Amino acid sequence: MSTIGSSLETAEAADNAAPAVAGKPRAAWRRRERWYGFLAIMPAFLVVVGFMMYPILYALYISFTKTDGVDFEWVGIGNYLNILADPLVHEVFVNNLKFLISVPLVIFFSIIVSVLLFEKIRGWKAFRFIFFLPNVLSIVVVGVMFKSIFGYYGAVNGLIAAFGGERIRFFTDGDLAIWVIVIALVWAGFGYQSLLILSGLTAIDPAVFEAAALDGAGWWRRLFSITLPNIRRELGFVFIINVLYTFSSLFGFVFVMTAGGPGYDTTTIDYLVYLKAFGSSNLGPGAALAVLLFLFIGILTVAQNRLFRVQEND
Repeated sequence: MSTIGSSLETAEAADNAAPAVAGKPRAAWRRRERWYGFLAIMPAFLVVVGFMMYPILYALYISFTKTDGVDFEWVGIGNYLNILADPLVHEVFVNNLKFLISVPLVIFFSIIVSVLLFEKIRGWKAFRFIFFLPNVLSIVVVGVMFKSIFGYYGAVNGLIAAFGGERIRFFTDGDLAIWVIVIALVWAGFGYQSLLILSGLTAIDPAVFEAAALDGAGWWRRLFSITLPNIRRELGFVFIINVLYTFSSLFGFVFVMTAGGPGYDTTTIDYLVYLKAFGSSNLGPGAALAVLLFLFIGILTVAQNRLFRVQEND
């Protein structure tokens, strides 16, 4: 009996120890897999970091110097102080704030289009392609097209003249030129934003809409009580990327359509970086403005994330 009992105890101990023994090779294999994955992405990671970090660090260094690209003279924070005190920078920053009118317009049209596509109106698949098509075109193509449409002999002035009106010089008036660029921004961007919002709509349980309809909720009630609250994160994301786009990616539109004119009425911060860096023999002020813009966009991103709570724990 004692021999049998000891054998049973030995077997039980072996069974208890088996998972622990088996667990060691499994944990080692997982660590090995992580290392293999890390080594696999390392070349791409080094390339990306090299192409991103080196220009950023080099621009940061240039921002503290007076340089033509060949000779460097250390000036410390002088470039930053001059930029912050420059009235032109203040004027251009106000121009960027004016362009923010495009953000609610893009969101408004994106919501309308995405809801109609979600309702699957007749021909919705073709419309989805048509609405997204402007996003495929390059900024240069869109800019040239709208410059031609709103030109003195363009289609818009042709319609005005056909109805007996006087042709308008859209690009010699700063306010009108800004509105032309805003229209181009909305037209070029609302298709992509519509697809982002549509992805949020498709994640809503259809049973919620069915239950609301059975309770007598009309289309508008379902829109404001069910649809919009359930896509709050998508709307927050669309708002954030459009605000950031307004401060960092208008260069192409401005360069092609107005070149910042008339005067500096349509000049934006990113276009002013170009003017200060390559419009003179000193790259330092342009680099300093670019660093300040980079910091501003970073702070703006964090603030908007906290405002809309679009993180995973939302």
